[in-house]
Amino acid sequence: MTELQFHPIHGRLEEILTSLMHTREVAAHPSLAYTIRLVSEEIIANIIKYAYSQDSEAYLSLYLCDDNGAISIEFRDGGIPFNPLDKAEPDISLPPEQREIGGLGIFLVREMMDDVTYIYQDKENRLRITKKYA
Repeated sequence: MTELQFHPIHGRLEEILTSLMHTREVAAHPSLAYTIRLVSEEIIANIIKYAYSQDSEAYLSLYLCDDNGAISIEFRDGGIPFNPLDKAEPDISLPPEQREIGGLGIFLVREMMDDVTYIYQDKENRLRITKKYA
């Protein structure tokens, strides 16, 4: 298991993504790199933008595990409690101008990952994504 800690996080999206992509777990599966980066970028950008106020002591912890044919990444932050899985799926059959704003990011995460779970525990948001590999 690899653990990455970032404090503060504002303005550090690219640094966090680069660190994530260079972990043992992700580097061992180059065929998953695009998917993991895209999904992780969406999650991390939303944490940076919405979880904390700009003047707060923002942190983000990532826990990676490569086990039983799957890579799991857990994103933990101490920001405002928010379960993105409670958000209704967007109606993608509508033209873009008729759709409600927001919700496409978590839709993308759900579509691209094999499993997505959320819990609020010990005053932390904990979003876990899992992607299986052959």
